Amino acid sequence: MISNLRGIRSIYGFEMARFGRTFWTSLMLPVITTTLYFVVFGSAIGSRMSSVSDVPYGAFIVPGLMMLTMFTESISNASFGIYMPKWTGTIYEMLSAPLSPLEMVIAYVGAAATKSVIIGTIIFATAHLFVDVEVAHPLFMVGFMLLMAVTFCLFGFIIGIWAQSFEQLQVIPLLVVYPLTFLGGAFYSLSMLPPAWQAVTLFNPVVYLISGFRWTFFGQGDVGIGVSMGAVAFFLTLCLCVIFWMFRTGYRLKN
Repeated sequence: MISNLRGIRSIYGFEMARFGRTFWTSLMLPVITTTLYFVVFGSAIGSRMSSVSDVPYGAFIVPGLMMLTMFTESISNASFGIYMPKWTGTIYEMLSAPLSPLEMVIAYVGAAATKSVIIGTIIFATAHLFVDVEVAHPLFMVGFMLLMAVTFCLFGFIIGIWAQSFEQLQVIPLLVVYPLTFLGGAFYSLSMLPPAWQAVTLFNPVVYLISGFRWTFFGQGDVGIGVSMGAVAFFLTLCLCVIFWMFRTGYRLKN
């Protein structure tokens, strides 16, 4: 039950204020990165491959590019947000305050998801400088983006509790999330792969997330939209269960 709205607003406001202090840096980084991706993938590869499934290649990579950045931003913001109180020792004050675990998760994950959605929107706007992108299902697109931001912020929250050093905060995003995203059809369609590799790629969970988001843009994806939504719901539920277990046992929170 949520009863301490003031506590939620305080943590949320503190996290957003920290984001505001580095806003221009946070703004320029995705713009520059998006520009470089379009120069490399959109121009170099797009000049040789004009379209994918009747979609111009420049527009085809926009959903994957947005997901790639939102995955990393969500994990980074949420993990850093909860890790800092652990590192400074102020986590014990929050655990002893009249703030439930649910309220703490809502505050930290809500702030991280807000940042991630802002970055995703900036990338979407930047993409229009290079290609014309039409969204077939705008409401589904916004809903899917919010759902993905919350899900991966929960995943980042778990990493922030698990990590015992700043180096460990980077292990999962760099060694797991980034490779899975690049191999998950962010910049190509699975139909372009040999049949054997298509079967192997279906074991990559990121495939279902990117495919679902691409469906909201073009009305088509590598897997069915129902399967994609089911994969997101499963991952969201799994993250919530892990966080519940961490707070209940005090895993790396109370020692």
